[in-house]
Amino acid sequence: MNTTGLVSHPIFLQHDTGAGHPERPDRLRAVTARLRECGLTAELASHEPQPVSPEIIARTHDTEVIARVRRGSEAGSAVLDGGDTIVSADSYQAALVAVGGAIDAVDRVLDGVWTNAFVACRPPGHHAERDRSMGFCLFNNIAVAANHARGRGIDRVAIVDWDVHHGNGTQHIFEERNDVFYASLHQWPWYPGTGAESEIGKGDGRGATLNVPLSSGSGDTEYLAHFETALMPALEDFDPGLILVSAGFDAHVHDPLSGTRVTEDAFARMTHLLRDLAGGNLVSLLEGGYDLEGLAASVEAHVGALVEPTRA
Repeated sequence: MNTTGLVSHPIFLQHDTGAGHPERPDRLRAVTARLRECGLTAELASHEPQPVSPEIIARTHDTEVIARVRRGSEAGSAVLDGGDTIVSADSYQAALVAVGGAIDAVDRVLDGVWTNAFVACRPPGHHAERDRSMGFCLFNNIAVAANHARGRGIDRVAIVDWDVHHGNGTQHIFEERNDVFYASLHQWPWYPGTGAESEIGKGDGRGATLNVPLSSGSGDTEYLAHFETALMPALEDFDPGLILVSAGFDAHVHDPLSGTRVTEDAFARMTHLLRDLAGGNLVSLLEGGYDLEGLAASVEAHVGALVEPTRA
């Protein structure tokens, strides 16, 4: 029987970014309320993760990145990376638990306990680079999870990132490696300014990065056309043993931080395609999404597709 895991923890609500910040606790409240109201929570295997050790994060990030976040929390508050990346008293612990949740989800899927999983966490991660936190992100949750899967013997891990903002951190962490394939669809040009089509990896990793930049105004038709004709064939050629998804939903038509016009129907379709290709070995992690209604509807569509996939 297929089982979809839902990984989350109350401490994620205690990561306090301050009044008016787009990446706020209400995002997670909206997601969990929607999953409960639509009945999906009852169909999911829920799990509260424990914090991961800093040593595990240090396999992906420089130790100074970890220390900086810890010092900011110990001080009660800190502002990193020019102003939009906030650390509060509970942020360090929340970030450790977010990474722990990503690792727990990978372990449970690889061990056959779950078929797939959605990690409803914050702070998000895909902008965090090896040597700095940035773009609302403290630690790169999905990058640590990918390295963990490699350590467990998965030869090839694919990361698919459909957040409207390019995952510069994830790309840069893996761009010189050929064992982790990174593919991103994102608005272009847009924050953080990376993700040009010409960025295909470096050295041994050349060809293991695929960027699909899309213009403002792109919607379901454009996203799905590129997803099905460019991204899916590349993933099939790579033949991953595990697919990880940076599931940002800020490409939604109502999101205030994007100019794209994607609906929950496209998120469901992309999920179905990846689920079928992965054969069940799929873990998705919440990234962006700042219109509460659009975010909640998109997560419902995404998780619903994980629970009851349709064949392409």
